[in-house]
Amino acid sequence: MAGLLVDLMNQGGGLTVQDIAVRVAVAAVLSSVIYVSYWYTHTGTSYSGKFNVSLVTITILTCTVMTVIGNNIALSLGMAGALSIVRFRTAIKDSRDTAYIFWAVIVGLCSGVADFWTAVIGSAAVFIVLLFLGKVRNENRILLIIKGDRSLENEIEGIVFQHFNKKALLRVKNTTVESLELIYELDRKTYNVTYRSGKNITALLYEKEGMDYVNIVTQNDEISG
Repeated sequence: MAGLLVDLMNQGGGLTVQDIAVRVAVAAVLSSVIYVSYWYTHTGTSYSGKFNVSLVTITILTCTVMTVIGNNIALSLGMAGALSIVRFRTAIKDSRDTAYIFWAVIVGLCSGVADFWTAVIGSAAVFIVLLFLGKVRNENRILLIIKGDRSLENEIEGIVFQHFNKKALLRVKNTTVESLELIYELDRKTYNVTYRSGKNITALLYEKEGMDYVNIVTQNDEISG
């Protein structure tokens, strides 16, 4: 009985239990590197611990699948057909998350075919790149949202035009019979320079009677359109 069990466990592409264990262990170790990288380089308030754990799981599962497939073309085609019915509906909020998913899958693929050096060297290179560049945030754009009486249209546009030295780009103009809403886009550098120069745009606009509100919104990676 014991001999039969060993024979069954050793079937599957001629791999031994030790071979399988080594591949899965390497995938687990490298997936922990992915976990640390995502946790350390993440910025903002939308960090998802569950997603990070999923990256570890994806790596190990991909490694397991590749270990099963091996060099068996028929089995690989059957596996591809079986997995093709799976539909993923989870929205990716940050484009960086897509890179981490690819990283996890590639590490799993390399580990599953025992190409450990490719997995290690590739993971080291990606880890270093993300260590230095992973905290880059896309906060270069500012939205200035203004609402007031429609009779102030020309005055508001003149104040914004002059204050930002023609660098504020009008993106949206919403009007009703009585009210007006304007949305301007400008870069952070322009906004900071004008803000430090003296009177800010909010104070200038609120000097006009009939203003409802002035909102300033920073566009970053956490805001989706």
